[in-house]
Order: sequence, then structure tokens, then C-alpha cells
Amino acid sequence: MRYVVGIGLLLLLAGCGANSDELKQLQESQRQMQAKLTELEKKVDQLAAAKPAAPARPQMDPNKVYDIPAGTSPFKGPADAPVVVTEFSDFQCPFCARATSLLDQVVSTYPKEVKFVYKQFPLISIHQNALNASKAALAAQKQGKFWEMYNLLFTNQHALQPENLKQYAQQIGLDADKFDKDMQSPEVQQQIDADLKLGAEVGVGGTPTIYVNGKRLGTRSLDSFKLMIDEALKQKPA
Repeated sequence: MRYVVGIGLLLLLAGCGANSDELKQLQESQRQMQAKLTELEKKVDQLAAAKPAAPARPQMDPNKVYDIPAGTSPFKGPADAPVVVTEFSDFQCPFCARATSLLDQVVSTYPKEVKFVYKQFPLISIHQNALNASKAALAAQKQGKFWEMYNLLFTNQHALQPENLKQYAQQIGLDADKFDKDMQSPEVQQQIDADLKLGAEVGVGGTPTIYVNGKRLGTRSLDSFKLMIDEALKQKPA
């Protein structure tokens, strides 16, 4: 197919009365063009063959146990519960919003056995309001109302602009001046940075990512939680 144009031109000139010398020149030009195209195709094929294959994504070891300290992160349940469920989450992530009811079920099913820890993992590159939402939640924590803000942020995750965050703070009765100051404080930013760093170290690649006593949860379901929690409780001394 790539030579059709050249051949067509030769036939057209022959039909228009081109002389033999002109035809020979055109034939030689056509030969040179074919040679160049053939060489170009070879180079393209060589480049394609030399291109390294995309590296395979590393397989997660389902039995690997990570050290995930709770630190000063907000939590629900007994502080000394034998099982710690840790979630790395983003307030603007729709999958995280869907996970809230499941996590509430886990906490209510194991009221004495489970401590649920929430870690900030705002996906700044794709969620423009996630970072400010995390700051708002931690600022609310400083006034003892993290979970109230948590509920509002997930309920209204399509409205997390700064002006809305201030309204939510007012709605749950926060001191407005302190809230604004804490949102802008280096301490709050440092806590978010620490959570992001920790998440990267334990293999968090997206949200929500959940761990049960340091072991990564596979399927997000109550049955999966029960299997892991019950297994963890069996391993704890009486």
C-alpha cells in the first residue's frame, strides 16, 4: 500500500506522454524512496523491540504484618483493645465514604475488642479539597470533635470547599478562631505529612487501605473483618 502513490504517478505520467528519460528518473526516485521507507521501518521495529516491558506490580503479601503506631491519630473503641483496625483514608474519596458504615459495623460488633484508628491519606493529586478536609478534621480533633467533623465531611464530600468547612465547624459548635488557627498550624500539616509517610512505608497505594493488627485487609466486607479479627483474638493471650 505504501507504494501505490508512486506507482500511480508513474502510470499517470506515462498516459500523459512522458518520455523514456523522465520515466527512468521517476523510477529511480521511486526506488530510492522505497529503500528509505524500508530502512525507516526497520528502525521503528528495532525501537519497539528495545522498549523495556512495564515492570510487574509487586504482589502484596497477605500475611505480612506492618508496624503501624496509632500515635496521636483519632480513634474509636478502648485505647488498650487487643485488635487495632487502622484505616488510611481520604475525605474526598467516594470509596472511603462507602466504607464508613462498614467500619461502624465492625466497631459495634466488637465494642470491647477493637480500636479503630483513622489515618490521614489525602490524595492531593486527584482530590483538590482532600488536604483542607484533613486539616479541618484534625483542627476539630483539637477541640474534641473529630468524629463529628468526620461524619459531616463524608456526608458532604462533594462540598468540601473552604467556606463549607467553616460552616461545618460552626455547625458542630467549634470555636471559629481556634479552628482557623489550627487548620493553618504547622503541627496539623506535620501530622498529615507523618501519616502520608507512614502510609507509603506500609504499602498504601490508594484509599481506603485498611489493616487489622498490621495485616492488610483484602476484601472489604464484614465477613472478612470477622475472619481477621477472630484470628487475631485467638492469638492474643487470655
